[in-house]
Amino acid sequence: MALNPSDSRAPDPSVKELENQYSPSRWVIRLGAEEALRTYSQIGDEATKRARATRRNLLHVPYGDGEGENLDIYFPEQVSEASPFCVFFHGGYWQSGSKDTSAFMVNPLTAQGVAVVIVAYDIAPKGTLDQMVDQVTRSIVYIQKQYPRNEGIYLCGHSAGAHLAAMMLLADWTKHAVAPNLRGFFLVSGIYDLEPIVFTSQNGPLLMTLEDARRNGPQQLLEAALTQPVDPACHVLVIVGQHDSPEFSRQSREFYQTLCRGGWNASFEELHDVDHFEIIWKLTQDDYVLTQMILRTILQEP
Repeated sequence: MALNPSDSRAPDPSVKELENQYSPSRWVIRLGAEEALRTYSQIGDEATKRARATRRNLLHVPYGDGEGENLDIYFPEQVSEASPFCVFFHGGYWQSGSKDTSAFMVNPLTAQGVAVVIVAYDIAPKGTLDQMVDQVTRSIVYIQKQYPRNEGIYLCGHSAGAHLAAMMLLADWTKHAVAPNLRGFFLVSGIYDLEPIVFTSQNGPLLMTLEDARRNGPQQLLEAALTQPVDPACHVLVIVGQHDSPEFSRQSREFYQTLCRGGWNASFEELHDVDHFEIIWKLTQDDYVLTQMILRTILQEP
């Protein structure tokens, strides 16, 4: 769905169809749209309260000077600065969601020796996309500097959070005087080409222009990138739900293909019988297929 850069008109399909395709709650199959959103929020809230009550943690740790620039760190029972770290960026179309309701994966991962970090960033209208990308970058820099003996930093993002994680594939770490020990990416039901969003109601709080979309679009940036992956062993797992919309599925497949062409160690998974919200809230379950994929990658099991 690439747009002519000189053309500010809406692309085909129609604006109405774009609105439908980029409204994930319209594609749920077991619950109504409103109920799916309520359930997603409720499960995230309960998982976070449980994680804070049962896991060693550091909450609201500042990684920058801004009011919204803080993160939560949850540690495994055997606390070690040499643990692997899984860093999670929540979704919400860059305008909703919170780290305080996003600790879905904390208990299953910490039980297996993985520290989990949940990052806050300034959502719209307070934050712009450029600011969010910068904040996410600095949150990773903070973890690397604070825990330099880590056994790998793995980034996981859902929906808009997957976009922010994907932007880290192109980050310039030299200006931060640190090279994060990035070992893997888990990009879950993400958006990698932002141009269609410009023509939807989701853009209301974002006020994103086509220029903003291209500057912050990992799909276009990777296609244009001449650099090779810093670490060829860094694994990028692109994941989408069977019941995500066709556009979300297309975006994930095309991003995976672009990664492969660029020499990245990438794989693609369509998870059976889950929608845009179930795909992430099920991370509360130890035996969930994505929980197991994440653990196998981090623990380097076959």
